[in-house]
Amino acid sequence: MPRSTLSVVVPAYNVEDYLDECLVSILTQSYADLEVIVVDDGSTDSTAEVAARYAATDARVRLHRQDNVGLGATRNVGIELARGDLLAFADSDDVVFPGAYRALVDSLDASGSDLAIGSAHRLRGEKASMTPLMRENHQRRVSGVNVDERPLLLADCFAWNKVFRRSFWDRAALRFPVDVRYEDQPTITRALVEASRFDSLPDPVYGWRVRDDGSSISQQRGDVADLADRIRTKRWATSIVRQRTAPLTQFTWYARVLPVDLWEYFRCAPDASEEYWELLRGCLAEFWGPETVPLAQADLPARQRRMAELVVADRRDDLRDVIRSEHGDALTV
Repeated sequence: MPRSTLSVVVPAYNVEDYLDECLVSILTQSYADLEVIVVDDGSTDSTAEVAARYAATDARVRLHRQDNVGLGATRNVGIELARGDLLAFADSDDVVFPGAYRALVDSLDASGSDLAIGSAHRLRGEKASMTPLMRENHQRRVSGVNVDERPLLLADCFAWNKVFRRSFWDRAALRFPVDVRYEDQPTITRALVEASRFDSLPDPVYGWRVRDDGSSISQQRGDVADLADRIRTKRWATSIVRQRTAPLTQFTWYARVLPVDLWEYFRCAPDASEEYWELLRGCLAEFWGPETVPLAQADLPARQRRMAELVVADRRDDLRDVIRSEHGDALTV
């Protein structure tokens, strides 16, 4: 039987220094039945020209240009343009590892699942590492499971290390929220909850680049708008989990998944504005309490737990002292 076509949506904005490597990593995959949809989101550098060169020489590449609308809306445009039976996403400053798509598609062919997930490495310069939760989630291959059987996989809320059946994506009416950062979390949380079955592979399939030039969204933690978006997307994802999953899954969500990225905001908090401080304190009060899971039961490393306790207790100066004792004068991410 002919292989299914995999549509890879690549949103791109001002990534002229990275797009070549990203597209080469996709186009040289051993799974060759691809269409690559590059959606240029109003770049002001030569990003669109780089993509156009590939589109002119490789029939698998299509370029769509538009005014700047943001990442969530851009991904949605790419999905609408995609024609394949399978769907994947790649951010334009990252790389897809060799053999990634073949491993994920082969898993779907064998299991009949709605989506397949691989492990991912964080790339900083020449160094590659894996987060502890990513390592724990991808220790071994599991096939045909659901979210109540593997609740910790809710921590794997990234769009880019997965292949989805397009029929499932459409059936679940999945879309990325627009005009908000961290749009992956509610969308992928919903995908994992809605999926009747999914696969998880130990294979490293994706390299997520950490950019140290301050240009990436993940390096803007000290901004009130960034924290507000983080809380919004956590709130949306939490609502999905509370409505659609078993009690043990919900406990795992509050105790292990939801707190994962808050420590970065704790580090920024001492020198941030009063508005930021109160927003962070309100976030902890909203998500961890008598009606959910007390903060004391959250699975946090000791230092992060201490920082959280100081935020709750409104002890900003003490939080500053704790962070300085560990990191010197560098209080921000």
